[in-house]
Amino acid sequence: MARRKQEAQLQQEIETQEEWEDMLSKEGLYVVDIYQEWSGPCTCLIANLRRLKNELGDELLHFAVAKADTIDALEKYRGHCEPCFLFYAGGVLVAVVRGANSPKILRTITEQLQHEHKVIDGGAERKEIKDPYIAQMESQEKLDEEEEEKEEEEGKKEITVCLIKPDAVAAGKVPEIVADIEAHGIEILKNEERHLTEDEVRQFYSHLQDESFFDDFVKFMTSGTSHVLVLTKGRTGENIISEFRDLIGPTDVEEAKEAQPESLRAKYGEKAFMNALHGSSSEETAMRELAFFFPDYVVPESEGKPKVQRTLALIRPDAFKNHKDEILANINEAGFKVAMQKEVQLTKEMAEDFYREHKDQDYFEELVLRMTSGPVLALGLAREDAISGWRHMLGPTEVEKAKAEAPDSLRAKFALDDTKINMLHGSDSEETAKKELEFFFPMQQTVAVIKPDAVGTKDEIIDRIHESGFKIAATKEQQLTRELAEEFYADHKGKDYYEDLVEHMTSGPTYVMVLSREDAVQGWREIIGPTDPEKAKEENPDSLRAAYGKNILMNAVHGSSTVEHAETSLKKIFGELKFGPDGSVLADEAMETEKREGEEGIEEGERETEQIPSEEPTEKSQEEPVTTSKPDVEQTAPEYREEEKKEEEPPKEDAVKPEEESKPTEEEKPAEESKPAEEEKPAEESKPAEEEKPAEESKPEEESKPAEESKPEESKPADEAPKEEQKSESPKPDEEQKGEEAKPEESEQKPEQTEKTEEQKPAEEGEKKEEEKTEEEKKEETPAEQG
Repeated sequence: MARRKQEAQLQQEIETQEEWEDMLSKEGLYVVDIYQEWSGPCTCLIANLRRLKNELGDELLHFAVAKADTIDALEKYRGHCEPCFLFYAGGVLVAVVRGANSPKILRTITEQLQHEHKVIDGGAERKEIKDPYIAQMESQEKLDEEEEEKEEEEGKKEITVCLIKPDAVAAGKVPEIVADIEAHGIEILKNEERHLTEDEVRQFYSHLQDESFFDDFVKFMTSGTSHVLVLTKGRTGENIISEFRDLIGPTDVEEAKEAQPESLRAKYGEKAFMNALHGSSSEETAMRELAFFFPDYVVPESEGKPKVQRTLALIRPDAFKNHKDEILANINEAGFKVAMQKEVQLTKEMAEDFYREHKDQDYFEELVLRMTSGPVLALGLAREDAISGWRHMLGPTEVEKAKAEAPDSLRAKFALDDTKINMLHGSDSEETAKKELEFFFPMQQTVAVIKPDAVGTKDEIIDRIHESGFKIAATKEQQLTRELAEEFYADHKGKDYYEDLVEHMTSGPTYVMVLSREDAVQGWREIIGPTDPEKAKEENPDSLRAAYGKNILMNAVHGSSTVEHAETSLKKIFGELKFGPDGSVLADEAMETEKREGEEGIEEGERETEQIPSEEPTEKSQEEPVTTSKPDVEQTAPEYREEEKKEEEPPKEDAVKPEEESKPTEEEKPAEESKPAEEEKPAEESKPAEEEKPAEESKPEEESKPAEESKPEESKPADEAPKEEQKSESPKPDEEQKGEEAKPEESEQKPEQTEKTEEQKPAEEGEKKEEEKTEEEKKEETPAEQG
């Protein structure tokens, strides 16, 4: 209770509109913590505020908390005030700090308090500001309202109304005019012949009624029939109005003939207002004119924005060296956008891999040779029909056929006389294009940020991102900390504008995205354009900064400058993310599976060939590597399997350890086949065998039954007993490490036991884990019995 009382004394509590207005009417600097009931005020700063109040001892400084839930003036802060500090001086807002950033709040208090003293003393002016966050919200609300006003028109194609006037109709020019219009890709939705009345003309052209020629114009328009057309273009009709007005040219026929001789008015008009055609001047006018002539006509639904395709184009070394600029000019003229571009020197292996489907063709070797003779220019082309459009430009794959059937095609124009290999490549399907683009432009990630000044246009920017072929792999809407902002602009540290840049990036919410695409880092930087929006408008008018940027500081969007910078920023904001081949983020389970598959892929392949119980992999991996030796036994020792079938399975107590089980394989194999099995054992195991026999004998007969039966005593060294004791006391892994000691033990086994061991191996493999302890005990007992 005492603590709450102290807080109340420090901070005035404001809960009503009247109390809020009363606070604004008072002199001094008020630092107001805006809060809502569900979150409460920001109490973590109380101690710091109290200390500052005591240090300054300034009567102009006041602290307050205001509940947005009950104060009308703070309505826009509801849902957007955690935490938020507003600074009021003389009843006007002079500063805003969002976030519980204690150093920034204390610094702002000190600065604003000093400034307020200067204002009171007449040495400065008080500057009222608007909360940037709230201003942005209001701007977005206004945009939303405008969108709602156009709701009825949404989803409809854009149209324009065209009148073919009496002079052109009387001259029989209608078919020519219609053909000219359609030749420009314009669709005629409606074409109706009408003889306009005087009232209709006066009403339709009411905007000209004050002109001196108006009466003469009315007579002209009623002198004969006209044709009324409704026009659109493409999937949406976008820009049809301005495009058609450019096509018909200036209203004055003489001016049209001089300035635009190819325009329709220049070609079909006579003079003055007898200019053959009329076209709507704006979208609003077009809808009014449509209602005038066809009140019941329903405009077709828009088919949506065209689906942009991407395809790979390769300019092979010879053409790249001699005709690069000419080919690129052809590409631009055809309306393709070069989304990605890279100069690559292919190795023979890369060329063979890329054209592996053509390996059996007689031209394959020459194709590989041509592709590796110099740098190749790889292009990622984007257009509505990029794949079919580019292949149409290329012409037939066979040079002679291209020359005969499509002499204007690129393959015909840039063919070489000394080879049948054509000079350009194009993907033949969407699937192929995807694979080929990934070959030259591997999947990449970059970090993209929609800055606080452009969050209101987020949806439009995201549409542009999708249109450019990017996949948004991860998103996060947040207010950046200073640390993150500094990370984004580490390259700019020390520049004059650095502090302003960091301050702006932390001033409000940002929308951070991970974008995936081939060559994503460079691709995103090309789409956003130069940092200065004015420069962007000149150099790259289609860029995002040209469209949405205000100035160098508030230029709408940010992008990582390098692959390394993108990786660092991504990790700081999103943590450890793993991406699939398509650029999407792998879920935790998928990441685990991918990791497991990577680590165990080879082992899994080997286990498929093993015929052992699945619960044994750990035991096998700790002991000798028998994975590949077991198939060898099955393949090279069929006679041994014959004996095993005749024998009954021995009792479990006669079992020996797995090291002994693998030895019969070596007995039965020829010398050259036994080597791999020996190599799989620890190197030390083979040494005792070499000491007991000459090297040439040890390979084929090293551990054979005759060796064990005929020389049971020779194989016992004098110091055998101590070694046996040491061996029996050590755990199983130590047995493998001490091969020299383990080998004599093996040779000491009774002949009967050895025979049984050799014969029981395949049958007892599945029970190996249970038998190991028994084996060790048996080995410990055997020396004692023999001794």
